[in-house]
Amino acid sequence: MTHMNYRTIVGLAVAMGLMTGVGLPVVAGGAVQKDLSSDRKIVVFNDDVSLSERDAALGDLVQNRIKRLTRALSADVLEGVDAGRLRELSQNPSVKRIDDDVTVYALERVERLARGGTQVNAAAAQVLPWGVDRIDAELVWPTGNSADPIKVGVIDTGISLSHPDLAANIKGTYNAIKPRRSANDDNGHGSHVAGIIAALDNGVGVVGGAKQANLYAIKVLNSSGSGYLSDIIEGIDVAIANNLNVINMSLGTTADVQSFHDAVIRANNAGITIVAAAGNNGGAVNYPGAYAEVIGVSATDSTNIIASWSSRGPQVDLAAPGVSIYSNYKGTGYATLSGTSMASPHVAAAAALLMNRAIRSEEDENANGKWDPSEVRARLQATATDLGAAGADSFYGAGLVNVFAAVQ
Repeated sequence: MTHMNYRTIVGLAVAMGLMTGVGLPVVAGGAVQKDLSSDRKIVVFNDDVSLSERDAALGDLVQNRIKRLTRALSADVLEGVDAGRLRELSQNPSVKRIDDDVTVYALERVERLARGGTQVNAAAAQVLPWGVDRIDAELVWPTGNSADPIKVGVIDTGISLSHPDLAANIKGTYNAIKPRRSANDDNGHGSHVAGIIAALDNGVGVVGGAKQANLYAIKVLNSSGSGYLSDIIEGIDVAIANNLNVINMSLGTTADVQSFHDAVIRANNAGITIVAAAGNNGGAVNYPGAYAEVIGVSATDSTNIIASWSSRGPQVDLAAPGVSIYSNYKGTGYATLSGTSMASPHVAAAAALLMNRAIRSEEDENANGKWDPSEVRARLQATATDLGAAGADSFYGAGLVNVFAAVQ
C-alpha cells in the first residue's frame, strides 16, 4: 500500500485526510445540517500568479490562510475574513474569483444499522450481496474479468486499512485534510462504499462487484461524514496526478461551486470516469452528481423501484441498488446501509469491469484505443435494463446498470 501525493505514488507510507464544504446542504437522511464553517472562502488566483505574488495579494490576510492549493488549482483557503475585505480582495488583478468553501456530506440514509448495535466484528461465511447479484457482476467473473488492474479511487471518509475483506486490494492512500496522517476510515461510510466496489473474494464477509480492482483511499470526509469542498477538490486532483481510472464520490452538496465543477472537468479531461450519488432528499440531484461530466446514480430497492428518498431529475444517468445493502464497515465490521451512496459504487464497479475489457472499434468514438469517460457512460447506458417509463427518465436515467450485458 502506498501513500499518494500530488506527483506520484511513492514509498510504503500510509497517509490520512479529511474534507468539507458549505451552503444549506442536505444530509443523507434529508435533514438540513449546520455547516462546518460559514466563513471559509476559496480564493482562486490566475494561473500565472506565483506563490509569492499570491502572498502579496493577500497581504495581512495571509494570517487567515488555513490551506493552500498548488497543484491544478491555484488557490488559498481563508477563514474569518469579513465581507468588506473579501470585496477588496476580489478586485485584486491577481484574483480570478472567490468561491464558498461549502460543506459536503456523505449521501447515506440515517438508518445506519451498525450504529444501532448490529455491527458484526467476526464475519460469517461469504455472501453475495443482493446488489452485486442484481447488476450481474458475478456473471462477468468466470470470463476472467475481475477488474484487476483498474484503479478506482474512493473519495470519501477513507477505507478501513486493516479490514480483511479490503486490505489486499488497497494500493494507495491519501488524506486531503491532514496529509501526514492515515487515510483509515473513522466513520464507516467509505469502507462500505469500497466493499461494494471491490471486497475480496476470500470466503468471508462479502464480495464486491469488481472484486480485484485496485482501491485508492482518498480521505476527504471526517468521522461525522462531512468535510470541506477544498479538500474534495484536492482529492480529485490527487486522483488525477496518480492516473486513476475511476473515482466514486458518494457525497454531495446542493451548492454549485465553480471550483468544484472545474475539478470535475479536469478529471474528466484526464480520462477518469466519475461516478457520484444523486442525493437522498427526494428532490433535485446534488453536486457533483448533477454535473454533465459525472455519471449520476439514483437508488433502487430489491423490487427495482426507486427509493422514495432518492433524488431524481434529468441529471440521473443510471440507477443501481441502494436499499439495505450489506457491505464492509470500519474496523473489521460489516453493516447494512441505504442511500444513493450505496448505489453509486455499484456503477463504479461496473465501470471498472467494463474498462478491463478491450474497447471495440464501434465503441471507440474517440478512436484512441481506450475507454474514455463518455464511452463508458454510453456503453453502460446502452446496456442498462429499462425501468419505469419507456426510455430514459428522471427516476432511473437509462435504467438499472447491468454489467454483464455491458461487457458482452
